[in-house]
Amino acid sequence: MDLEIESVQCDNVAQPFDYDGQTLHIELLQPLGTEPVKLAIAYRAEQPQRGLYFIGPDAHYPDKPLQIWTQGEDEDSRYWFPGFDYPGQVVTSEVRVRIPKNLRAISNGELVVTETEGDAAIYHWYQRQPHPTYLITLAVGNFAELQQEWQGIPVIYYVERGREDQAQRSLGKTPRMLGFLSQKYGYDYPYSKYAQVCVADFIFGGMENTSTTLLTDRCLLDERAALDNQRTESLVVHELAHQWFGDLVAIAHWSHAWIKEGAASYSEVQWVEQEYGADEGAYYLLQEARRYLSEDRSRYRRPIVTNIYREAIELYDRHLYEKGACVYHMLRGQLGDEQFDRAIQTFLHDNAHQPVETVDLLRAIAKATGRNLAYLFDQYVFRGGHPEFKVSYAWDNNSKLAKVTVKQAQAKDDERQCFDLRLPLAFGDVSGQAGAETVSQETVTVRVHQVEQSFYFPLARRPRFFSFDAGNYTLKTLVLDYPLNELKAQLQYDPDPVSRIYAAIALAKRGGITAVKALAQALTGDRFWGVRAEVAAQLTKLNLDQAVEALQAGVSDTDPRVRRAVLAALSKCRTAASYASVQRVAEQGDASYYTEATALRSLGKLAVGQSHESQQQAIALLEQVLTERAGWNEVVRSGALDGLSQFKTVPAAVDAILPYTELGTPQALRLAAIRALGEVSTGQAPAQVELILARLEAIAGESFFLIQVAVSHALGHMRDAGALALLSQLAEQTADGRVRRLAEEAMKSVQKHLDGKKALQKLRDDLDQLKQENQDLRSRLARLEAKNSD
Repeated sequence: MDLEIESVQCDNVAQPFDYDGQTLHIELLQPLGTEPVKLAIAYRAEQPQRGLYFIGPDAHYPDKPLQIWTQGEDEDSRYWFPGFDYPGQVVTSEVRVRIPKNLRAISNGELVVTETEGDAAIYHWYQRQPHPTYLITLAVGNFAELQQEWQGIPVIYYVERGREDQAQRSLGKTPRMLGFLSQKYGYDYPYSKYAQVCVADFIFGGMENTSTTLLTDRCLLDERAALDNQRTESLVVHELAHQWFGDLVAIAHWSHAWIKEGAASYSEVQWVEQEYGADEGAYYLLQEARRYLSEDRSRYRRPIVTNIYREAIELYDRHLYEKGACVYHMLRGQLGDEQFDRAIQTFLHDNAHQPVETVDLLRAIAKATGRNLAYLFDQYVFRGGHPEFKVSYAWDNNSKLAKVTVKQAQAKDDERQCFDLRLPLAFGDVSGQAGAETVSQETVTVRVHQVEQSFYFPLARRPRFFSFDAGNYTLKTLVLDYPLNELKAQLQYDPDPVSRIYAAIALAKRGGITAVKALAQALTGDRFWGVRAEVAAQLTKLNLDQAVEALQAGVSDTDPRVRRAVLAALSKCRTAASYASVQRVAEQGDASYYTEATALRSLGKLAVGQSHESQQQAIALLEQVLTERAGWNEVVRSGALDGLSQFKTVPAAVDAILPYTELGTPQALRLAAIRALGEVSTGQAPAQVELILARLEAIAGESFFLIQVAVSHALGHMRDAGALALLSQLAEQTADGRVRRLAEEAMKSVQKHLDGKKALQKLRDDLDQLKQENQDLRSRLARLEAKNSD
């Protein structure tokens, strides 16, 4: 672990010890009594491979700031100091650090004293409240300091000098977030300060060290980035929420990390809802659910709480974060806002400064509300998966009955695989004049617990639309089979944006001109940008000229996020009009970095199907962007690299990408170039593939976490056996469990495609053999016929 243990003393008496590089065994000369003892371990650590990171300028990056920072989670603090490195062990901590006096040192808790000795400064920090060792932190650098406060508590931002405006723009809502979470959690922020330190080359987005969060400096926004970037705000509130969930209330074991990560992820939803409205919060949660669903569908399925893992860091996935957030939202749906808040407040007050397991959350809910929600935990936390609902709806006008049929597709006729849930169904009506309609809903709750169930509801008149799981509190997939008119009405009138999105998806599946008209109306008329963006994606699935024409209206939408969705949708419509619209934005740019990048990416996708001349023009434009449009976090130039990666049979695309994989390229752009190499490789000639493999092999030897992730991604997209060897080597040599898992999954992906190529080749060989045998047979028949004719 890179530590050199020099001595161990107990109450100033030297003790024999044994250290095997992983565990320090101390053989106490005297048995311990009940009185506290002072254990002192003298040690050295030089350039630890994990835990403590040294950042500074070099020949390739001469302008990089000189910094030191830590990253302890999951069990990496042991690489820079000896300790019991497990989350259930909470301790107070002190950090004394001697550094050049032109630098600043920030750590947990209170600054006890700063001393000067010649050219050096000594900082002494003390964290009075107990916390897990993975949260002990140190950040050193020539930081600028900005101060705000909340109820007398200092709120401090540390950033590289010259970026103060970006810090205020990006972090300035922190005091309001402190007030919001303190009120929501019923427990005032529990520490003497809250500092956020933005550091270079940080391997994650942020780390919630007690009272001192570290953030990647990539979160600092310039004015243009702030136009449509919500990630920074979400990151800030996420790490802040951890000061209660994870720091104040620690987890006893890594297998219960969802308690803190799910709560922090859900705080993002709560803040967005508070700051921007209910529609924004609902759509944010839908995106959280989709990220989990994607992992469940394409990678693996597991219970949220599990003891099956090689390294704890492997648990930090979409099940832990996003599904965890969805579980908290379901708890809110079951309890209602008031009781949900009371349960969370009870949980925090009852467990402050001590470790918890999932059962402690259940106990707090029961204590605060009298409700036993073990059935929900059994289905969503201790078991993998989610319900996959297929819902049909019909109206019988003669009997005035609404019929709702619900199938749980995941059960496959096995009742044991069914979820047992109580779900609200809403029948919607619309009254009033056009343009001033009033929407009302009648809601009933049903128990859904079988493979297939039908429900009948006598109603006074036919509803205009029907909503399944009204409010959409339940984590699920949902396929709707409603009459066309009901889907159109739901898309137009349902007050829940998520329900309108489900209706848009169902309309696109039905197809036809009527569906196009309804979606086109929503693209320009829906009040919420998220619905308009989703409608754009659905219009492309209709494969009708009218749908492509309808999309053109969205190119000029006032919201850049909708424009981005429309440009991405147009990339799937290979028409002259689509190409012209995308090309115009790619050439002229957009107010939004992200929209402009999407245009460049879409240009690459569309140009592949164009003439040779058009392809050359597109490549030339993308190369021009790479030389001229450097900017915030290299979003635009990364979009150009993505565009180039679409030219999978064009050697010039490889030649254009390769230089940006070299050291000295801005980190964000270099990572994009590495990923693009894998994408562009799949149709290249063998010589180009060998060139790409050689470049990735050279890069794979670098130890930086994000580089290793990018290399794993690139190699996983390749269709060459050489990628398997590199991935195997990376999986064996990496020090990070997540990189190891990514490399292993990438190996499976490559092997799958290689097996597919072998099967295809065998099929071709068999077909060739069959053709030859058929030809031989015809020749024999011809000879026999000729012989018989004689």
